[in-house]
Amino acid sequence: MTQSNRTQHGESLSDAGEIKVVLRGPEDLARSLPFLMGYHPTDSVVLLALHGEQGRFGGRLRVGLPDGQHDPTRWPDLARQLADCLVTGSLRRGSRPTAIVAFLCQDPRAGERPSEVMRRLRPLAQQLRIACGEMDVPVIEALCVSGGRWWSYCRPDSATGAPDEGVRVAEPAGSAIAATAAYSGIPMPVSLRDLESRLRPVEPPVLEHETALDLACARLVPRMLDRNAGAWVADHTVELAGSALDAFLAAPPLNDPVRSDRRDDALLDDKDAAEMILGFQDHAARDRVVEWADPLRAGAALRLWRALARRCAGPYAEHAAAPLALVGWVAWCLGDDAEARVALSTALDLEPHCTFARLLQHAVSQGLDPDVVRRSLRSSRRRRVLEASTVRRGPDGGAGRGPGRRSPGGRRARIRR
Repeated sequence: MTQSNRTQHGESLSDAGEIKVVLRGPEDLARSLPFLMGYHPTDSVVLLALHGEQGRFGGRLRVGLPDGQHDPTRWPDLARQLADCLVTGSLRRGSRPTAIVAFLCQDPRAGERPSEVMRRLRPLAQQLRIACGEMDVPVIEALCVSGGRWWSYCRPDSATGAPDEGVRVAEPAGSAIAATAAYSGIPMPVSLRDLESRLRPVEPPVLEHETALDLACARLVPRMLDRNAGAWVADHTVELAGSALDAFLAAPPLNDPVRSDRRDDALLDDKDAAEMILGFQDHAARDRVVEWADPLRAGAALRLWRALARRCAGPYAEHAAAPLALVGWVAWCLGDDAEARVALSTALDLEPHCTFARLLQHAVSQGLDPDVVRRSLRSSRRRRVLEASTVRRGPDGGAGRGPGRRSPGGRRARIRR
C-alpha cells in the first residue's frame, strides 16, 4: 500500500513532486494512521479507500464510535451507511475503490483491558467487512487500536508473542511516513481530543458568557425577525467582528496552544462576542466574513472563530455551529484538512441542518480546491448585492416601494445555523 496523496496541509510530500511511501502490513498501518488522518483518532471508526493494484490511498472517512456501542443490533445499519458513504464518495471523485482498510480506535474505559476493547468491538469490525463486501469492495485489513496496542481482525495470527495482548504500536517517529513528513516540515499529528478541545466550550462554563448571550438575545432577536432591521444586524455583526479581528491581528499566537487560546478568549469583550454569535446565525452576516480567509487575515480569523465557538455552552451549544463552520472554512483554505474535518463534523453534530457546514464537508471529502468554493461564494454574494441594489432602486431606477418590493434595508432576517 502506498501513501502518495497530498498531506493534510495541502502540500506534496516533496518539493520536487509526490513521493510514494510504502506501508508494509498491519504494523506500518497502525503507526501511520495519525499521518493518514492528520491527527490521532480516538473513539473512532476510520475507513480508508485503496485504489489500483498498488493500493494507493484515496478517500478517508471517520465517525465517532456510536453511543449505543453496547447494542450490536445497531451496528449493521451503521456499517452499511459508512461503506456506502466511502464507496459513493470515491465514485464521485472518479474512481471506485479496489479495497478498504478499517480501524476501530478506542482506549479502555476504567477497569477495562485493551484486549477487552478489541473483543467488544469485534462484531462491529465483522459488520464493516460484511457491508463493504456487499458493495464488492473487500476489507483487506481491519485493525483495533487501543491502549497503545493493535490487533488485526483479519489476521489474528499477525500478533507476536501473546496474541491476546496484541502488539505495541511503535513510535511513529521512526516510520517512513514520519521521516518524509519531517523532511517536508509537517508537524507531528496531535490527538483528536486536542483538536476538539480548541473548539468546544470552556470548562467549567463561564456564567458571564451565558448571561451576555441572554442579553444579546433580548436585544438582537427581535431585530433579526424584523424585515426592516435585518440588514442593520448583519452590518453590526460584521463591524464587531472586524474590530475583533484587528485585535487578534495585533496579538500574534503563542507557541503553547492552551495559553494561546486563553489569551484569545481574553481578547473578546463578553457583550460584543455574544452579539457576534447571535449575528452569525444569519447567513447574510456569515457570508460577508468568508472573505477573511486570505493569507493576511486567515490565521487571526481562525483564532477568532474558535474563540466564539468556545463561548457557546449550555442552552447556546447549537449556536456554535455557525462559528465552527467558519473554522472549517478557514482551516480548509489554510490547507489543514484535519481541523477542517473535525470542525465541520462538530458543527453538523450540533446542527445537522447547517447548510454551509454540509456544503463544506462535502467539498472537503471530495478533495475539491477551496478556490472552487471561494469563487462560488463570491458569485453568490455579487448576485445578492445586485439584487439588493435593484430592489432599492426599483425597476424604473427610482426607489421602489410598490407592491412586492422591499423597503431600503428591508432584507428578511432569517436565523439560519
